[in-house]
Amino acid sequence: MSILITGSAGFIGSALCLRLLERGDKIIGIDNHNDYYDPLLKELRVERYLNNSNYTHLRIDLNDRSAIENAFSKYKPQKVVNLAAQAGVRYSIENPYVYINSNIVGFLNILEGCRYHKIKHLVYASSSSVYGANTLMPFSVSHNVDHPLSLYAATKKSNELMAHTYSHLYNLPTTGLRFFTVYGPWGRPDMALFQFTKSILEDKKIDVFNFGKHRRDFTYIDDIVEGVIRVLDKPASSDISWSSKKPNPGRSKAPWSIYNIGRNHPVDLMDYISALEKALGKKAKINMLPLQPGDVPDTFADVEDLVKSFNYKPKTSIEEGVVKFVNWYLKYLKLQK
Repeated sequence: MSILITGSAGFIGSALCLRLLERGDKIIGIDNHNDYYDPLLKELRVERYLNNSNYTHLRIDLNDRSAIENAFSKYKPQKVVNLAAQAGVRYSIENPYVYINSNIVGFLNILEGCRYHKIKHLVYASSSSVYGANTLMPFSVSHNVDHPLSLYAATKKSNELMAHTYSHLYNLPTTGLRFFTVYGPWGRPDMALFQFTKSILEDKKIDVFNFGKHRRDFTYIDDIVEGVIRVLDKPASSDISWSSKKPNPGRSKAPWSIYNIGRNHPVDLMDYISALEKALGKKAKINMLPLQPGDVPDTFADVEDLVKSFNYKPKTSIEEGVVKFVNWYLKYLKLQK
């Protein structure tokens, strides 16, 4: 199978590339290697598979329309996984324009490429942040998501709507995956686990927002990748229900689906920190702060539809996942030197 993966130097994208290459797929990776965080980490991720004969790496930007068109025309992928996006809830408040360029214009270019090149299945990253002000737990794909609390969340909701339009108009199979707080080795430096680990080891205080009263459905990277692959291998079709709990009678017959991928087990932020302290053998110095703009207090994934359609549910415990991250991070420090 020839698969185009955007964000191939990113956290999830690089892990997905490795897994698909291991099973013999041909991968065309796209990444712009921007400096939102240290580009060295992206380079090190890609080094793991850059010399694989089944891998082609393209350093282009999603909002470069002609470059994306050329990639589709030249390499003729059969399926596409769109993971490239400007991430981060808080950063979207500081720099909103980059979210529109990458997450909206860039996604449109991918949709157009899929449309004209008859792609068999487009799988794209959405986010648990689309649930916004929703307080009904666990979050279900049948819930209303019309009240995002950040521009990042709004762009992800927009991606779902854009994908549905292309599925409806051009019979393009699309599946959106709402990821829930992904963590693990090779993760992003702007995420809590990376920042906490770095600060604890350096005897610095860690900033804990909402006075530690967050609950997150933390999902380990390997579980996310397994879910993506299972979904990728089974294109969306109109007979997949909008929700096993509450089907939407107004839904079109387009080959379009949305799924949550989360562990279905929210963890108190302070328990997450305790697991990290145990893995490091060192106590954290904590700086308690109020809730940040754009943040939601809790997330909790209803994965009933994922189980029903793919017989799959993430299973890695926080304790196991955090230890794996710490072991990787200590090795990563040596790579930086």
